[in-house]
Amino acid sequence: MAAEIDPSTTPSAIRQAGPRTLEIVWGDGHESRYDVRDLRLACGCAVCIDEWTGEGRLDPASVPEDVHPVRLDPVGRYAIQIEWSDGHASGIYPFRRLRELG
Repeated sequence: MAAEIDPSTTPSAIRQAGPRTLEIVWGDGHESRYDVRDLRLACGCAVCIDEWTGEGRLDPASVPEDVHPVRLDPVGRYAIQIEWSDGHASGIYPFRRLRELG
């Protein structure tokens, strides 16, 4: 039996809405706008967050003010992976978490 798709956590569009803003339009019509540096700082990968303690390992001062996505790739039907201009590319951003952040 297939899992039911939740429109509130399923994007219908993802686009760059300006040099500093990523926009997601969700299946339920809601629009979320994200400052791209805030998204970079919210990365939940093992490089940025200690897997055992959950403590942040990323020093915000190490992330350039002008950091921006250079590539977005889908990860299954549940997330996107963002390659950043600072060379970081290991973070996966689940749609459910993005909706919460927005």
